[in-house]
Amino acid sequence: MHIRDMMVPLGDGVAVEVRRIRHHQPQGPTLVFLHESLGSIALWRKFPEKLARASGLDALIYNRQGYGRSTDEVLPRPYDFQEQAGEVVLPQLLDALGIGEAVLVGHSDGGSIALIGAGAMGGRVKALITMAAHIYADHLTIAGIQEMAVRYRETDIREKLLRYHGARTDQLFNAWQAVWLDEGFQASMDFSRWLAAIECPSMIIQGEDDEYGVPEQVTDIVAGIGSAARGVFLQEAGHSPHLEKTDEILELICDFLTRCEVKKSPINC
Repeated sequence: MHIRDMMVPLGDGVAVEVRRIRHHQPQGPTLVFLHESLGSIALWRKFPEKLARASGLDALIYNRQGYGRSTDEVLPRPYDFQEQAGEVVLPQLLDALGIGEAVLVGHSDGGSIALIGAGAMGGRVKALITMAAHIYADHLTIAGIQEMAVRYRETDIREKLLRYHGARTDQLFNAWQAVWLDEGFQASMDFSRWLAAIECPSMIIQGEDDEYGVPEQVTDIVAGIGSAARGVFLQEAGHSPHLEKTDEILELICDFLTRCEVKKSPINC
């Protein structure tokens, strides 16, 4: 596989940092990874590369605006920042890179954006995998963010994030907690309208010990999508199952993609 990091201009002065993982003879759609609220290309660690290798599919990982070397985001974040990311920016990025068909793999906020993107892009999305996605603000999410704000001030969480976000760390953290703890945002957040428009096979994953989301997030997403969706609760896993249970998640996704028949040759983990 060939791995390349690059900047992709999207117009209006906006450029997005991307990493592409490509096979010499690619088959099928491109895996597109959408990171969490405090995540980045680097914080996916080796998971995208492992899934690309196991599935034989090319992969795209990118930093949203305000992350990594991508253009600064407009602050404060508008209430519809996730919808803008999934409905507008994601298809713009795929168009700019000449990527036709995609398999969306989203974690946390990235999972919510993947749901919106799958609803917005219709048949262009061949399969959807989310981990710890939200379609509304629940009490565990809000309590978890409030607790993280305390830990950010009183523990070494900030120092750990500095390794990945550098000078943007405080701005990024404050932007995240400010919008999520805004009661107006909490009241307005409802992505259920996108679910009925999702046409592709979907696997909705959540760790049984996820401290940022109630189990109903999964059951409500699956009910909203319909028969094409399957919910998975992973035992002994929290908010980041792809890092906590990597081998198990890889096997789950490979089996799911095989059943979806997203590529011509077999998928092997």
